[in-house]
Amino acid sequence: MFRPGAAGQAAEQLAADYLEAQGLHLRARNVRRPYGELDLVALEGETLVLVEVRKRSHPGFGGGAESIDRRKQDRLLRVAEAYLQESRWTGPVRFDVVTLDGANRIEWLQDAIQGHAT
Repeated sequence: MFRPGAAGQAAEQLAADYLEAQGLHLRARNVRRPYGELDLVALEGETLVLVEVRKRSHPGFGGGAESIDRRKQDRLLRVAEAYLQESRWTGPVRFDVVTLDGANRIEWLQDAIQGHAT
């Protein structure tokens, strides 16, 4: 039986494993607030990297990055602001997107979402 939650968790795990293999250090997963969620939070050197993971199993649905519309970006930025305030982070911040296709090929888009406070 297909469960979207399980597929999302599997995609997030693949993305986390990939980012760690690229040298990032995972700090948090699934940072939830009433208005949204950060899938992954990692460190790359001195930069805090907030990561949205998107899985698209069929190319007819469009790419994962294209599915992050302005409304979704605004929600992500709200969660990011709350996380940054709560964690008292004062260093540089970047918002990345990791997409996976139906064959679990990964594309890592760095600094993909603009508008965050650093």
